Amino acid sequence: MGGAIDAAALRSAYERDGFYGPVPVMARAEAAAHRARLEAAERERGPMHYRVKPHLVFTSAAEIARHPALLDAVEALLGPDILVWDSSYVIKEPDKRRFVSWHQDLTYWGLDGDRLVTAWVALTDATPENGCMRMLPGSHRAGRRAHHDGRAADNILHRGQTIALGAGEEAAVRDLPLAAGEASLHHGWTLHASNPNRTAGRRIGLTVQYAAPQLRQVVGAWDSATLVRGQDRFGHFAREPVPLSDFDEADLAYQAIVERRKREVYDRA
Repeated sequence: MGGAIDAAALRSAYERDGFYGPVPVMARAEAAAHRARLEAAERERGPMHYRVKPHLVFTSAAEIARHPALLDAVEALLGPDILVWDSSYVIKEPDKRRFVSWHQDLTYWGLDGDRLVTAWVALTDATPENGCMRMLPGSHRAGRRAHHDGRAADNILHRGQTIALGAGEEAAVRDLPLAAGEASLHHGWTLHASNPNRTAGRRIGLTVQYAAPQLRQVVGAWDSATLVRGQDRFGHFAREPVPLSDFDEADLAYQAIVERRKREVYDRA
């Protein structure tokens, strides 16, 4: 249920804080339908949490990534030419332990710039109680900060990458709750984290990373993306197939190649 977006207000808040939300994307019933499709896929194929680029193999994820209301919001920040560079489901089960440490996304992605926006699309309500995202306003303006790899058992992140907040920063942190069907947008240098899910229900979101076509992969030897609006005048990314059905064998084989390449970048960056 996306409404008209005030592009100027969105840009102003995003440039100031490094994030923006909520963005109305779809009605609760549509979000519930996408959740039902995801959970049916999980029953058939196993966990979808953090599988690389589900938009390559699962039509529900591909449809969300192309949702016009979401692309309108991203266009306000990146301009009319938009690639989907990555996506993943981020699912917190009600186990009261799993968390995401403070980190900056761009540190580990191997890209040569910051013309990239992450959308976090809620398929269930995301609340402070079930571990919604937390943001440190304005932290994107300082650029990259030092991380250390913690690899704690309960940390959802691949490497357990962590930034220690400075004196006074914790008091400035803002929770970013979302209703099912809403999204938030955040900058790749914005410090963010999330607490454990302390409720009896699942917290489910789909993250989608949108990139301007002029970006390049500079750590890995190869990268891919999907053009979802406008034109790609640069050709820095291999063109990805769009799934016509769920979990086609050829699409799964391509996803496996992409996942291996991305893990190599994450481990080297």
